[in-house]
This record gives sequence, structure tokens and C-alpha cells, in this order.
Amino acid sequence: MSGEIAARVLIVDDEAALMKALCNTLHERGYDTVGFTSGKAALAGLREEKFDLLLADLMMPDMDGITLLRTATEVDSDLVGIIMTGQGTVDTAVDAMKTGALDYILKPFKLSAIEPVLNRALGVRRLRLEKAALEQRLRRRTDELEAANKELEAFTHTISHDLRAPLRAITSFSEILVEDFDVNLPSEARHLLGRIATNAQRMHQLIENLLRFSRLSQQPLSKERVHTGRLVREVLDELHKEAKSGISVKVGELDECYGDPSLLRQVFANLLSNAFKFTRNRENGMVEVGCRRLEGEDVFYVRDNGAGFDMEHASKLFDVFQRLHSASDFEGTGIGLSIVHRIVQRHGGRIWAEGAVNQGATFYFTLPTADLG
Repeated sequence: MSGEIAARVLIVDDEAALMKALCNTLHERGYDTVGFTSGKAALAGLREEKFDLLLADLMMPDMDGITLLRTATEVDSDLVGIIMTGQGTVDTAVDAMKTGALDYILKPFKLSAIEPVLNRALGVRRLRLEKAALEQRLRRRTDELEAANKELEAFTHTISHDLRAPLRAITSFSEILVEDFDVNLPSEARHLLGRIATNAQRMHQLIENLLRFSRLSQQPLSKERVHTGRLVREVLDELHKEAKSGISVKVGELDECYGDPSLLRQVFANLLSNAFKFTRNRENGMVEVGCRRLEGEDVFYVRDNGAGFDMEHASKLFDVFQRLHSASDFEGTGIGLSIVHRIVQRHGGRIWAEGAVNQGATFYFTLPTADLG
């Protein structure tokens, strides 16, 4: 045990000679030992000092080893107890183990038999302490998450009420100015009011997307078997107005998956909407949805041959408010991909992207297979 902190062992035996002999023997083996000849004195010592192990004689006149062990663990729940007994009371020692003793050792003592028991007891104590520390960290982490959720709820409330109200006022007063005073307004004023209306609408969309993003962490998942191909075709039907004439759309064989249909619909809607947006200025634009089996999991993808992006900035794609293209070229709030990322993560999947400037982009993501349902 050299180089380690000595384990502290409390030894209790009403036979003083045996107690002292065991204390001295274990002390020579590197243990820090303290001995008592009565259970009451041992309990008093335990209340004063910290010990790792308790070695208690089973049969003692003032307090038997089982009672001592039970009381000692009430004083220190981390204490690991071992009963010492003679050959004739082994059955009683086994019963003692049922009440909390980890093990027993037989008298007369043999060092070769004692040390393995002590080593195992110390190992059990170490595991107990690590488990307790882990549970404490888990409780602390849980408290932190609850506090964070309360802050998020307060943030959501602020967005829902405190930001929407002045925005509605800006929009309403702008509309009143245009409707009631349009003929008296110079062209420059009408232009500025138009910009106010446009930016108010953009702010409204930002708020709605932020609310949707913040609620994703709290919204419970309602998972079921999802016919992915049917879901994608429904999304495409809804987005057909965004698809400029001339953009070809190809949907490959899509495996069924297991997840929340409404959230997965949002994943495909956001990715396909982006694909249409970034290919609308491309002649012979192409959007493709597919699925392939890769290393035992289904990988879905949405590919286009549009504006693409620089792979040096790929790590920023899924961050909130991150945009890799100018707002004057492509509208958007920079939250859509963050929402997609959060949904895929909540389903236990991964998402990543590949692309090149003016050569298109492909977004890959994994989802649980329908067999998991």
C-alpha cells in the first residue's frame, strides 16, 4: 500500500490481546488501525473520527457485532463492515451479512485470508463513494437543467408577449399611415414605410422561429412508425409554389423510420424549402431526396445543385442566426437549420452537410429505423 493513503480500520474485539495483535499486524501491512474492546467505546470513537472499514467480533458481552454494525452504519453510511467469528458461529456470521456485513473472517486469523477480504471491502467502499459522488453530480445537473428550463420558459414568455406587442404596434401604425395618408406622403416616405413593413414582417418571422426553436427542447416526442416516402411527397405538395418551374425533383426509395411525424415533417420541410430557395436562380435546377444504408443505419439526404456553401464554414451551418449567404440574395432568419439539427438530435440521430460554392449542397441525417419501433 506504499504511495497510497492508508485505509483506516476500526477493530472491535472484547479480547484485548486479539484486538491488539490484529491492530499491530494490519498496521505493519500499511493500514491505519484503531482498536476498542467494547462496542460502545467503538461507537464513541466513530463519532469522533472517520474510518473506512469496521472489523467487529460477532460475540461480545456489551454489544454483539451485528448490533454494533447496524448502529455504526447509522453513524456513517459509507462504512463497510466485516464480522469476525469462530468456526462454530459461521452460520450466524452469514446471517450477519444479510443485515449489512459485507463479509466475515474466521478466528484464529490468517493474514493470507484477511487481506483479500479487506481489499474487496475497500473496493466496495470505493464504488459506493463513486456512486454517491455520481448521484450528487446528477442531482446538481438536474437542478441546473430545471433552472435552465425555467429561464427558457421566461425567455419564451418574454418573446411571446413583450416583443410581439410593440411589433404589432409598429405594423399597425405603418398600415394606418399608408391607408389614411398615402396621397399626402412623398414617394420617399412611402418607400421608407414599405421598408418598415418588410422588416417588421421579418422580425415577426424571427420571433416565430425563435419560439419554435425554444419549444423543441420541451415538446414531448410522440413516436410511431413513419412512412417516410409518403411524408416527403406530402411536404413536396405543400411546397410546390416554392419550386420554380424548371427545377426537377427526384424522390428515391425511402425506408420507413421511427419518430415523431410532425417534427420529421418539419425536418424535410425546412431542408426541401432551403433546397428550392438556393436553386431558384440555377438553370436546370435539381433537388433530390434519397436514403442509403451506411454502416448499419439509414442515412437520409436532401441534395441540390444550387448556390452551395464553403466547407470551411460547415461547422456554423446549424448554429442559431448563422447565415452563409447575404440576406439580399436569399431571404431567411438563420434558424431553420438549427431547428432541423435539434429535431434530429432529439431522435437520437446525427446530421451533417457537404457542399461547394455554386456546386450545390447535400444534407445527410440519420433516424431510427422502423424496426426499433
